[in-house]
Amino acid sequence: MEIGLGSAVVAACGGTALSTGNSPEPEKREGNAMPTLKEYNGFGEELERQLVLRTAPIAVKMLKSEGEIPKGAYRPKKDKNKHYAQCQVFSLSRRDRMTVAMLREDNWCLGPLLAYGLVQSPETPAGNPKMQYKRFEHGKYIGILTGPLKSAAFEPDMVLIYSDTNQLRDMLLSLKEEEKPGVRSNFFPISCAFCITNPILDNEYWINLPDPGEYVRALTQPGEMMFSIPAPKLPGFMEGMQKFYKDSMFAREQMMMESDFSQPEIYRKLFEKWGMEHSK
Repeated sequence: MEIGLGSAVVAACGGTALSTGNSPEPEKREGNAMPTLKEYNGFGEELERQLVLRTAPIAVKMLKSEGEIPKGAYRPKKDKNKHYAQCQVFSLSRRDRMTVAMLREDNWCLGPLLAYGLVQSPETPAGNPKMQYKRFEHGKYIGILTGPLKSAAFEPDMVLIYSDTNQLRDMLLSLKEEEKPGVRSNFFPISCAFCITNPILDNEYWINLPDPGEYVRALTQPGEMMFSIPAPKLPGFMEGMQKFYKDSMFAREQMMMESDFSQPEIYRKLFEKWGMEHSK
């Protein structure tokens, strides 16, 4: 069994290291209820504030009917006779804070059409069933709805966050120890597929490296990463993040390069136990 530094430190100090294994089932709220829309909006506000995000966390909902599209949502083809790639729409939702409904006729890129089940898969490399990203059943959804979580007028299926690597580290350190082995990652195209279908279908956290289309067409910035949180996991994730920023010695540390820096108490105890010099 592999253990991380956190578990090793706990064990060395006489405590019990947390065991690792399969990710647990999603935590149930009181009465098995999912968050209310107001709570989702509050999560969006807190994520932006605590993580100091440059762009808004994106609420994502897969649409089964046009009746689920909120009033005022932007529909590119219908409203402006325009088409977009899905990565561009993610950018509109997180940067311009727009709520956008992307149906089949709004799309200008192959990946989301295939991954979201909006078209039948052709006999091409892009339609290869061996592609690693998962796909929604053809015809199950008519499109995808995105908007800033802080002001979304709909309850999401998942939340997509674009962050820098420091913010991503904080989010990962906010996870419960038993959840960490279940975090999945992908570093190859098609990121607009991996970041949506896999997290929703498998109820898993996913890290994605934005693919070339994100940079060329959606102006994703160097250093940005994509982190997907399924809606059933969001309440527990928020509790973990609150605890991390309240209690962790790694939360909001001041950056400086110096030798013999002031060590956290746990470091001092271990160094003393090993008969080594340590900070006072």
